[in-house]
Amino acid sequence: MDDVLTTGATLLAYARALKRAGARQVDVLVLARVVREIDITI
Repeated sequence: MDDVLTTGATLLAYARALKRAGARQVDVLVLARVVREIDITI
């Protein structure tokens, strides 16, 4: 699996392979997180 979702081409290829292997349904969940440094100076 990719660690980043861009075009979705890799996920599409995985889904097609899983469907050919007999999977009835393939679900995908993509999570993202933004990490920011917090300036706490006063």
